[in-house]
Amino acid sequence: MNEREKILRYYQASGDGDLAARLLDLAEAALRNRRYKVTEFLDPFGYSIAESIAAHYDRLELLSSGGYNGAERVKAVFVNEEFRGNPDFGLEVLAAKWDERYYEITHRDVLGALMGLGIKREILGDIIMCGQGCQILADASLLNFIMQNFNKIGAAPIVVSQLELSAIVPKEEKMKEIKTTVASLRLDVIAAAGFGTSRSRMADEIAVGKLKVNWQESKNSAQNIKEKDIISMRGRGRVEVSEVLGQTKKGRISILLKRFI
Repeated sequence: MNEREKILRYYQASGDGDLAARLLDLAEAALRNRRYKVTEFLDPFGYSIAESIAAHYDRLELLSSGGYNGAERVKAVFVNEEFRGNPDFGLEVLAAKWDERYYEITHRDVLGALMGLGIKREILGDIIMCGQGCQILADASLLNFIMQNFNKIGAAPIVVSQLELSAIVPKEEKMKEIKTTVASLRLDVIAAAGFGTSRSRMADEIAVGKLKVNWQESKNSAQNIKEKDIISMRGRGRVEVSEVLGQTKKGRISILLKRFI
């Protein structure tokens, strides 16, 4: 069994075989053409697949950029060691502004409006909410399309302009700490505590695929959660298991969560 088959078999078992195959195609193309190949935008789990692939192939270097330091979604570049130039990540940043006196717009609203134009999530990087608008990282190939067609979010008219990458405002996430006790470290139990809902309601949300653990979709309410795991819920942000503090006298588990909104 060659390296490609080993990698594909491993990721197919977790349901990520298609992404692994696309990344493998790019890595092998970079080896053949002695240059480089750029991926779509990847979440942290997707980037970990790219890292694993690069580690299995000699003569490949892996670089990444999301447009600014601390970006969550990044493009990876497989670079042949013989290539002597500077890879072009194909990144652009756009500013969208609206009148905040009349419209309250969330990250979810912006993403929904963009995807409503037929834009795939893989073409978009981070969306940074800032004051009366937001900044959107996108693949350079979509720049003109977005500029021409992205003119409102819901009922709110917007003005879109192109920015330099140096103008990106780093994300300022709202976070609150939640110290609580739980009966177990099951996904449904931890997520219910972090997102402030009942365990039965959370089990329903998990069953329909609304939650991810470390950026991998999970439909198993009984999945065991560990310290430093990150649970994200569609439309609700994410929760990090900051610390598992130990067992209480009553046999419950004391935990410290960080809720990012």
